Amino acid sequence: MAAVTNAEERYDLITRRLQEVLGGEAIRNILSEGKAPKCYWGTAPTGRPHIGYFVPLTKIADFLRADVEVTILLADLHAFLDNLKAPLALVEHRTRYYEHVLRAVFTSLSIPVSKLRFVQGSTYQLSREYNMDNYKLCATVSEHDAKKAGAEVVKQVESPLLSGLLYPGLQALDEQYLDVDFQFGGVDQRKIFTFAELYLPRLGYRKRSHLMNAMVPGLQGAKMSSSEPNSKIDFLDPPSVVRQKIKKAFCEEGNIAENGLLAFVNAVLIPVSELRLERLAAEKAGQGQSDAKRPFAAADAPEGSVFSILRDEKYGGPLHFSKYKDLEDAFAAAQIHPGDLKKAVGDAIVDLLEPIQEAFQANEEWQRVTELAYPSEVKEVKKKREKKYVPPPPGKGRNAVAPPVVDATNRDMVVPAPAP
Repeated sequence: MAAVTNAEERYDLITRRLQEVLGGEAIRNILSEGKAPKCYWGTAPTGRPHIGYFVPLTKIADFLRADVEVTILLADLHAFLDNLKAPLALVEHRTRYYEHVLRAVFTSLSIPVSKLRFVQGSTYQLSREYNMDNYKLCATVSEHDAKKAGAEVVKQVESPLLSGLLYPGLQALDEQYLDVDFQFGGVDQRKIFTFAELYLPRLGYRKRSHLMNAMVPGLQGAKMSSSEPNSKIDFLDPPSVVRQKIKKAFCEEGNIAENGLLAFVNAVLIPVSELRLERLAAEKAGQGQSDAKRPFAAADAPEGSVFSILRDEKYGGPLHFSKYKDLEDAFAAAQIHPGDLKKAVGDAIVDLLEPIQEAFQANEEWQRVTELAYPSEVKEVKKKREKKYVPPPPGKGRNAVAPPVVDATNRDMVVPAPAP
């Protein structure tokens, strides 16, 4: 793939397809000096990661192409602090599981993992210096600001724990201790990012920049979440399960506002297609070797197509798109049936997941860690209560014989009891 060396081109590559950039001028200054900006993206290993992770991971491909030094933070202590989402006994296994998944995803996207630095949070977050800075923050930050900063990230419960108030401060300190120029995350992290911009300088540290991608809705329209199985697709879901979940996804004809499938096409499938087209073009120009993966477009699609919807001729024939806006407009105008969109998205996701699942099947260590990190739930079978026979008291019960009746006028005369 052709190298991007111009400072302005590098900045455009770093910031393209983002929803918001805070402190972009600081990044421009670093690039203008010919230096490589340093960033980190963090994830707390709690529930099983899902395909929504493709959104930040495909963006990281842009960072690497722009010569950004990227650190992946596996925030194990954050996972424990976030309202006990992951018990300590499982955190270590889940951290290893996440690293296996992320490395496999990066490899499937042809992103060289040698350019990435993986860091486990507990390797530095338990140090004396880090904890002292945490105490300084606790003596500076108000309860109101801490609660506000974590409102969209920390799980909100009726009786919140103190750990939820620590979470934003620790994430801010990570910027200093990972020695980065900017932090990257979803727009749901915005309040934590602005919290860091406010409080790090009060500890004598410089303010960092913050880059945010849009949040992709889940299959049912709400946020894609690990705790909502029907809203997300797991990286290891087999093709039949993927297609079944896509089939059940909310996809109302003409509705582009609450459509998780269109959002995924825009945020993941088209960027991956463009990445593949760029690699194929570079190979054709003799500037590199591609992985031979084609975009999510038909083999006979016009040059530059990034997404195709294959239909029978009696339903209008195949549709090919070179940019997302054309696909969105066609769906809004009811030119695409929801069933056709579902099939195209389902096929593309199955293709996207195939190399990841092949890597899982070939890696016994990953398989072993999976069982340790997410043990199979064993449903307790309730035993039926055994009925114990208790004999009735004398003279009671179905076959009991009634006692003889004594004639009160003649005590010597016994009248037989009537038959039951």
